[in-house]
This record gives sequence, C-alpha cells and structure tokens, in this order.
Amino acid sequence: MAMTLPVDPTLDEMRDALAAVIPAHAAFDGWTEEALGRAAEELGLAPAQARLAFPGGAIDMIDAWYGWIDAEMARRLPPERLAAMRFRDRIAALVMTRLDLSLPYREAARRALNLLANPRHLPRAARLGWRAADAMWRLAGDTATDFNHYTKRMTLSAVYAQAILVWLDDESEHQAETRAFLDRRIAGVMRFEKLKAGLRRDPERRFKVARFLGRLRYPPK
Repeated sequence: MAMTLPVDPTLDEMRDALAAVIPAHAAFDGWTEEALGRAAEELGLAPAQARLAFPGGAIDMIDAWYGWIDAEMARRLPPERLAAMRFRDRIAALVMTRLDLSLPYREAARRALNLLANPRHLPRAARLGWRAADAMWRLAGDTATDFNHYTKRMTLSAVYAQAILVWLDDESEHQAETRAFLDRRIAGVMRFEKLKAGLRRDPERRFKVARFLGRLRYPPK
C-alpha cells in the first residue's frame, strides 16, 4: 500500500512512500538508482529528490523497505487480533505476515538478501534481523527486560532467517512448505522457552559457574 505524498514532502515522508514502491522495480532493476528513479516517477518525485532520501544507496533502500514491512505487519495484526491467539500462533502469524507482504516482490527480496550477504553489509544485516525479531516479539506481547529479552530475539532472528530461505524457493500452494517448516521451528522455540521458564522457577536447576567448576574438580563418587 503506497503512501500519498504531501505537496512538499520531508525526507522521511519521501523515504516511507518510496519504501512501498521501490521493491516492485527492484525485482527487475535490482536495488539500483534505476529502480529508485522509476519509483520516484511513480510517486511524482524527481529522481534527485528521491536520492536524497537514501544517502546510503541500495542498503538504505532495503532498510526502508524492511521498515515498511514492520509497519504493515503491525497494521495487519493489531493487538486485539493477536490477543485472541495462543502465543506460538502469534509468532507464526507475524512471521507469515512478513513473508506474505514480501510475496509480490520475492525476486526483490532475493536480490536484497544477496546484497546483505556481502561481508561489508553483515553488521547492517544483523541489525535488520534483530529489528524484525524485536518488532515481532513486542507485537506478540513479550515484556521481558532481562537476559531473556536478548535470547528470544536471537532465537527468532535465526528462525526468521531460515524461514526466508525456505520461502524463497517455495512453490507449494499458499506456501505450505514454509508454513510447515515454520510450525516445526516455532514448536522448538516454545519448548526452549518452557525449559528456560522451568529453570528460572527452580533455583537448584539453574546453571552456576562455581558449582560447575567445583564438580569438575571434585566429581561426585
């Protein structure tokens, strides 16, 4: 859903509007100035204006598109709708909504991943994966602020990245293969979270460095 630009848009307004339009052109032209120029023309902007919105070039365009996906995901799955689901179903719905939003632009997504896989872009890729995972956990209702806040996002980032790789080559009806893969992986994540919760409730089962080292030095007979 492309935005309608005001008469004298700010850079942020241009960036948000272009983010929704560029992927359709990036599928054919790659994440290039050609794609950006075509998107700008579609919105009635001068290419020079559009370039000002993405000083970092292709990576900034991809970042903005992923931001658009974050916003659309939240719009399509408002809190009242998610609240009616089981927690694991919320995560699955959020991941699949992201993939459904990208489906019309699967070739653009493939090209974006190829760019992000470049070693010099890996830190940016990691930040984008973290941002997506954080957005999904927050929408799902996660309020953790301790170490779990980080482990949940690291785990979901990995699951989401793997799901994307399956999705890119999934030609099954309604992405059935991706959905089945995601169900299996999320089931594993939920078992892991349940195990962690059990360890937190039982102090005797928590990992303690001193106790571990003590057992190495004085093993039980």
